[in-house]
Amino acid sequence: MAYTVFWVGVTTVFYTYLGYGVIIYLVAKVRKGYPQPPVQNEADLPPVTMIVAAYNESQVIAGKIHNTLKLDYPEDRLEIFFVTDGSTDGTPEIIGDFPRLKLFHSTERRGKIHAVNRVMRFVKNPIVVFSDANTHLNTEAIKNIVRHYQNESVGGVAGEKKIQTGSKEDASGSGEGLYWKYESFLKRKDSEVYSVVGAAGELFSIRTALYEPPDENMIIEDFYLSLRIAARGYRFIYEPEAYALESASISVGEEWKRKVRIAAGAFQAMAKLKYLLNPFINGILTFQYFSHRVLRWTLAPLFLPVVLAVNIILAVEDGLLYKGLLALQLIFYFLAVVGYFFRGRKISMPGFFVPFYFCVMNLSVYAGFFRYLRGRQSVMWEKAERRL
Repeated sequence: MAYTVFWVGVTTVFYTYLGYGVIIYLVAKVRKGYPQPPVQNEADLPPVTMIVAAYNESQVIAGKIHNTLKLDYPEDRLEIFFVTDGSTDGTPEIIGDFPRLKLFHSTERRGKIHAVNRVMRFVKNPIVVFSDANTHLNTEAIKNIVRHYQNESVGGVAGEKKIQTGSKEDASGSGEGLYWKYESFLKRKDSEVYSVVGAAGELFSIRTALYEPPDENMIIEDFYLSLRIAARGYRFIYEPEAYALESASISVGEEWKRKVRIAAGAFQAMAKLKYLLNPFINGILTFQYFSHRVLRWTLAPLFLPVVLAVNIILAVEDGLLYKGLLALQLIFYFLAVVGYFFRGRKISMPGFFVPFYFCVMNLSVYAGFFRYLRGRQSVMWEKAERRL
């Protein structure tokens, strides 16, 4: 039994974090894939509404506005909504100084998804783009997104999230930057094979007609909404040439806060999306969803301590193989501990903080799960503080 548990655990962990990436890469190589449409002529560009939800973002909102107004898209076909419900720091007043922007403000704070649901009824254009207030988009982002809607099978488009990093980074910047590079690779290959399994709220787009108002207690509404569209038979395409640039969390503590919230939201979303685990209905989407998302939030974190504990038993009772594997695990976790003590320092060695960030990421799943069970994760969370 110990041997079985150990090797099932090792296989699950390896498949979740590396094996699936290899498999989806190879499948994308042999599959015909999705034909990349050209950017349309300016006269053919469709009308678009862009929605930016902002809560107390006075420190960054002016930069977001100037970045948005510089987007390379015909002004008469780009409607820009800012919704600032509950903001008390002057954010609505800053937005009000720009006549091209349409401001929606309520003094009541009921969470981001309530605010978005409230303004969606005013969207008349066929395509809607969502973006966060603390991100900057590349100037061609909207053009590169809307070209995919020439294909009627496309229901949504996910942009790429990029983390600003320097040559030297602390644990938060280095870990988050590497994580999103790998995540972007997986999303690109998922899209080539069939569909992205979850868009990031920093930048994504959908056909307006496909919007289904999520429950107002939904924690990661971007993930849920994009998968709901994919479940209806539409492809959700990944567009790396439309990207949102965001600074790293200011500390590991702030990144932990964000990760725990996402994990709590993941369990909430998985409970509502359990029908996606039926391959007879959803086909390859089930394979992608289970491999890329479900395992990462369930069995893989669960097996990590089990594999270590069983490896200790097998190393005592068995031969050199299990002693070697135990040594590799202990070295990895030792490096994670070293990373913890150096977490606030900026280090130029690539990959130095990977073991520490990996452990933080998986421990946050446990914390998120218990928060989900207790119902303590509010949609009106205090956002993670990021570097300015």
